[in-house]
Amino acid sequence: MSKNTFDDDVTAVPVATANGNGSTAPKGVKLPIYMDNHATSPVDPRVLEAMMPYFTGIFGNAASRNHSFGWEAEGAVERAREQVAKLIGATAKEIIFTSGATESNNLALKGIAEMYRERGNHIITQVTEHKAVLDTCKRLEKSGYRVTYLPVKADGLIDLEDLKRAFDEKTILVSIMFANNEIGVVQPVAEIGKLCRERGVLFHSDGVQAAGKISVDVNSMNIDVLSLSGHKIYGPKGVGALYVRRRNPRVQISEQINGGGHERGMRSGTLNVPGIVGLGKACEIAGQEMATEGERLGKLRDKLKAKLEGSLDYIHVNGSMEHRLPNNLNISFVYVEGESLLMGINDVAVSSGSACTSATLEPSYVLKALGLGDDVAHSSIRFGLGRFNTEAEVDYVADKVIDIVKKLRELSPLYEMVKEGIDISKIEWQAH
Repeated sequence: MSKNTFDDDVTAVPVATANGNGSTAPKGVKLPIYMDNHATSPVDPRVLEAMMPYFTGIFGNAASRNHSFGWEAEGAVERAREQVAKLIGATAKEIIFTSGATESNNLALKGIAEMYRERGNHIITQVTEHKAVLDTCKRLEKSGYRVTYLPVKADGLIDLEDLKRAFDEKTILVSIMFANNEIGVVQPVAEIGKLCRERGVLFHSDGVQAAGKISVDVNSMNIDVLSLSGHKIYGPKGVGALYVRRRNPRVQISEQINGGGHERGMRSGTLNVPGIVGLGKACEIAGQEMATEGERLGKLRDKLKAKLEGSLDYIHVNGSMEHRLPNNLNISFVYVEGESLLMGINDVAVSSGSACTSATLEPSYVLKALGLGDDVAHSSIRFGLGRFNTEAEVDYVADKVIDIVKKLRELSPLYEMVKEGIDISKIEWQAH
């Protein structure tokens, strides 16, 4: 197995370049099919069109204040700032451009921890956060900060009572992601924001999977700091943003990259003008099309789920269906080894519930946090539908998965025993 993984720690799947396994694509379906839009999304042609002039003709440095090349670049950056702000209900002055969500998360957590150190040293997060938050929290713990990692319930949601109990007089920050990158579960963000605001604690949310897919309003939800990424919403890779509240309360963040004082002193470095233009355009499109796109993808997702459930037994969806992104389906095919299933559908790009390391396949820590056993977690597949997926593709993928699961289960003695009514949990396996 390749050691390469997607940035959300689930296994990257090898995709056939032709119609793998002798597959014949039906009319209107082009193989391979991409259904891994939580990992990354293709750049929308409209986004690319908006970016193109800024690679060649309008190539100025946005910090160059002495000539028209710089002024044009700066103007483009400010327009993008407004486009990003509008998507989340913020103002343009509250948007800081970064290289992506990982930097945004690092800047938010480290920058707030450092700035508010005299007020306290306690941070609250959850066990199913993205590694960009979890690893940053681990780093802060080494610097003397205390971090509480809230558990999640079987549906993937935190218990608000757990959050209430976790607050103490030294709590300075709560960081809870808006929507999970693996199971698509949407946390009760407005309720979390209200609890934080009542206690005078800052609230950061990793909004990468949510912004542009579902409604995000930083004011009504009392979000003080929000991380965004371009490549999850059909924009370019290598560009992101951090929303930082300017009033009620005014949030201060210590810069983590020094030099030049760009981005209101919070993030130094020459701005990636083409990328920023692309992020802005992607946010503008998402704002205009989010409602209709969400409805369409929700119907496609539900069709995929219904087809799978109608033809296969011993499968179950991981995480809440009620509180979920419209384009996400994370499903376990019990008594099937996930990696075998992936190889069987190698003309479809999806992700498995395993993190691929050099020697072993470890189950996803997110799925384990839901209480899933290793065997069930290993049998999980994440489908991430996107803007360019079609109903014909969903039909093809569903039929392909059903066919491969049935074939693999024919080879599974465990599945055969369960079908015969044997309780395999009570079997004493003999070692050889």
